[in-house]
Amino acid sequence: MRIFRNINVVILVIFYAIAGINHFWHPKGYIKIIPDYIPYPSLMNILSGACELIFSVMMIFPATRPLAGWLIVAMLAAFLPVHITMVYDAPMRLGKLEVTPFIAWARLLLQPALMYWAWWSTRV
Repeated sequence: MRIFRNINVVILVIFYAIAGINHFWHPKGYIKIIPDYIPYPSLMNILSGACELIFSVMMIFPATRPLAGWLIVAMLAAFLPVHITMVYDAPMRLGKLEVTPFIAWARLLLQPALMYWAWWSTRV
């Protein structure tokens, strides 16, 4: 079971590192989905990308891994307003991707699974 958890940690490290980098590589797509009621969308994009990168690095080290798991859970909870707004705004276009209502709902409903995965994979 421990080896399975370690493989999950590696996957999470890669996943959140790529996601964090993508916030800086393609900021327009992220800024576009930030709801109007959240101030400073460019800054929020930078902060969320930085958090994803920092938390992915924290997951590498066993001493900080449990905290990283909880921080990822909190971060994903903070992202919920974005996913809820996407459900209301769908269909919408993000670059070449057409976000249909189905995709928006799938993204929203995936959040609890991602939260559980981060928690489970990083617990001691």
